[in-house]
Amino acid sequence: MTDFAEAAHATRYEAVVFDLLTALIDSWSLWNDIAASPEDGLAWRRKYLELTYGCGIYRAYEDIVRDAALAAGFPGHWADDLAARQGELKPWPEAQGVLAALGQKVPLGIATNCSRALGAVAVSRTGIDFAAVVTAEDAGYYKPRPEPYRAVLEKLGTDPKKTLFVAGSASDVPGAKGVGMTVYWHNRIGLRPVDGVRPEYVADSLEPLLRLV
Repeated sequence: MTDFAEAAHATRYEAVVFDLLTALIDSWSLWNDIAASPEDGLAWRRKYLELTYGCGIYRAYEDIVRDAALAAGFPGHWADDLAARQGELKPWPEAQGVLAALGQKVPLGIATNCSRALGAVAVSRTGIDFAAVVTAEDAGYYKPRPEPYRAVLEKLGTDPKKTLFVAGSASDVPGAKGVGMTVYWHNRIGLRPVDGVRPEYVADSLEPLLRLV
């Protein structure tokens, strides 16, 4: 178990960067609702994550979501439904309070595997004004390629060694660590790690961040 009390006396961070659609927002519930069952929603989402993280260079996010539905044996129009209902996304219950508190201490950033248009809608659902937001479309690449992480670091003007990355998806852990950031994995739903890479911190809530920053 992560010792957050001990960690609070360690590195002091100059900025915190978040994954958006898993670390800050409960996007799982919307996908499941469109799929009409948690099982089908999870199958669709897993195929989407597989395609996105294997994609590398950017191609339209909406196309990947559609391809994921078709590849998993579901209707392609689910991607259109997701885009149309993006405004229904909700942050995790503690997210806004944690973000507001952290934002009084350090600049906050976003690095998300999303299009600019849908990313802007999702960011607005947090109710927070971030110092830097980088989508996969902005960077020209999908995470866990290094370009999105480096782009948000450049916008923030911070050293990766003094920047904490809050991961949501498992592949964000090796991705963010690969550019030198310390990683806090908000593993809300119990995902399995990938590539044998472990984060410095892991929890099923965002609240312990308040003891780290």
